[in-house]
Amino acid sequence: MTDAQVVAFRNGLNHPWGLAFLPDGRMLVTERDLRQLRLVSADGATLSAPITAGLPAIRSGGQGGLLDVALDPDFTSNRRIYLSYAEGTDAANGLAVWRAEVEADYSGLRNGTRIWRTNQPADGQAHYGGRLLFDGSGHLFVSVGDRLSDATRVQAQNAGSDLGKILRLTTDGAPAPGNPAISGGVPGLWSLGHRNPQGLALNPANGQLWEAEHGPQGGDEINVVGAGLNFGWPLVSFGCEYGAPPDTCTVVGGATGRPGLTAPLTHWTPSIAPGGIAFYSGDKFPGWQGSLFVTALADRSLWRLTLSGNTVTGRERLFAGQGKRLRAVYQGPDGWLYLLTDEDAGQILRVQR
Repeated sequence: MTDAQVVAFRNGLNHPWGLAFLPDGRMLVTERDLRQLRLVSADGATLSAPITAGLPAIRSGGQGGLLDVALDPDFTSNRRIYLSYAEGTDAANGLAVWRAEVEADYSGLRNGTRIWRTNQPADGQAHYGGRLLFDGSGHLFVSVGDRLSDATRVQAQNAGSDLGKILRLTTDGAPAPGNPAISGGVPGLWSLGHRNPQGLALNPANGQLWEAEHGPQGGDEINVVGAGLNFGWPLVSFGCEYGAPPDTCTVVGGATGRPGLTAPLTHWTPSIAPGGIAFYSGDKFPGWQGSLFVTALADRSLWRLTLSGNTVTGRERLFAGQGKRLRAVYQGPDGWLYLLTDEDAGQILRVQR
């Protein structure tokens, strides 16, 4: 779409990772490395002082820190938010989810409690996953990465480990009703065989959960995540081990598919490093309605996927000239698209006319 343009909506953020629109149009934004929240006015003109009171003990470093933020479906009455973050020590750290209430003046949080934490902390500073998303029933999807190492990535196929999984929880952190029955499955298990899922979105046409995840050297994926499905990592992949010659290497697992494992709808090689994703249903860009937008960190662009049901019919690379590592994308209540840039001098960008 030639008349779409990207403008700087808000500067002055440090590695913003997640954003939640408040009922009045303001935004809560996480800053990963600084382990704090910021409040942005609906017009982008005002950025609050750092919000740190009431946050949990957060471990920053590498890909860890304060990650996503999501509003409770009943936020207007209970003022609850949910945060994903890294916690622990150098030798044993992992993803956790914090629930708390926002003070009326947004100066801090109160009544905070950790509702979930990984059952397999590990060393390293990568592949936490960490995306949060409420479904239409008021239950919380949590994406959990495989933690990258050879020793931990195999746990993506172990139903008893929460590494390399997507979970579906109640607002208290318990397994949500209606989850699939998977033998030996960790509480809350929804799907398995994921590598580093950092994008979750519900298709407004049918409520299906869609997901984006990082492949290794190539093989970044878009998936429709049904209950109980196994997406194959690391038994199958469209990508190779890091450092292998990309033109001649063998894919991880030795195959791109096997019976009983779910194949991606589309994949990228070379890697684009996908972040957050969002469906567009607004009225500002009629030609984009029904499209799935995918942010790219390494590729520094925004991808638009055109769909026919669950078939990807086209892929369009947008705004590559911005040169920004794009972490996440959101449809705002005003119908524009909003992007987060993953940089020391991070920004909220707006896609508008």
